[in-house]
Amino acid sequence: MIEQNGKWDSRTAEIEDAGQRLDKWLSEWTELSRSRIRDLVETGNVRADGDIIRKVTAKVRSDIEYAVRVPPPVDDTPQPEDIPLNILYEDDYLIVLNKPSGMTVHPAPGSRNATLVNALLFHCADSLSGIGGVMRPGIVHRLDKDTSGVMVVAKTDKAHQGLSKQFAKHSIDRIYTCLVRGAPKPRSGRVASRLARSPNDRKKQAVVRGTMDNIEASDVGRHAVTHYRYVRGFGRAQHASIGTPKISQLDCQLETGRTHQIRVHLSHIGCPLLGDPLYGKQRAYATSNHPAEEAVRLAVADFRRQALHARHLGFVHPITKEHQSFEVDVPPDMQHLLDVLDNLPVN
Repeated sequence: MIEQNGKWDSRTAEIEDAGQRLDKWLSEWTELSRSRIRDLVETGNVRADGDIIRKVTAKVRSDIEYAVRVPPPVDDTPQPEDIPLNILYEDDYLIVLNKPSGMTVHPAPGSRNATLVNALLFHCADSLSGIGGVMRPGIVHRLDKDTSGVMVVAKTDKAHQGLSKQFAKHSIDRIYTCLVRGAPKPRSGRVASRLARSPNDRKKQAVVRGTMDNIEASDVGRHAVTHYRYVRGFGRAQHASIGTPKISQLDCQLETGRTHQIRVHLSHIGCPLLGDPLYGKQRAYATSNHPAEEAVRLAVADFRRQALHARHLGFVHPITKEHQSFEVDVPPDMQHLLDVLDNLPVN
């Protein structure tokens, strides 16, 4: 078996090896799992005649020297980093903060530093709940890296347990401000489905086939429920009836909190979030000759994240039992987009 020493181990493929799927063949002689091989391919640690391979589905070719390298293990324990935090409330048991877009919540491959956890370790020293483990101390829930807004973090195990129970019971009040293409039909409603990893893209979640508004239709994935409400519209969609906006502002309230839930559900009902690199339809914003339309086109092109902001968070304090409620304005980048949208002509 290949050792974790950072050295390249190689083997030249024979005629009888040709045509096999690369990850399967490599797994056989390296004694590494196929999932481990996939990780090594994705991180540039597999070569064919000296060239980096990027596809695990590639077919083995005879008389080609394939080489695999397993990097030596590194200490992934998060370290404290002096990163400013926008703290809305703090006591001996918990912290409520306004997370900026662009900040990952906890360390993960490709985002080992400058995470919220690193900042919390510096701010709180040793006073974070250990229930989340060494990689996620105090983390009760998450926001995606490019989603901004209010979060709560536990400083003690008792607070962590109390908050986790509220999330499990879906009694936490969470409202998000969303900017989407088009407008939902009906304007306000409930989206319920099961969500699971997309079979076509492991970075994405997807609605499990047949479970839209019929959660019991499958045991695959986890049930997810999103409530949405139309707030206002901007402009008028081309070739659409009067009153059909080109862009809409929605409020989304989470009943459950699955990975990418709002992003997947809004895209599934035909209203993808502006700027969403995974679930948005990345077509250009179509404009007329009106200067306000051109300003929106430029603003949308410059907005390089999903237009999603966790505006409101309400919960019962796990220790004092008092109801806590926090509201944060949209950040400057999203407010600029709203200001530009306000100038759109209706007709």
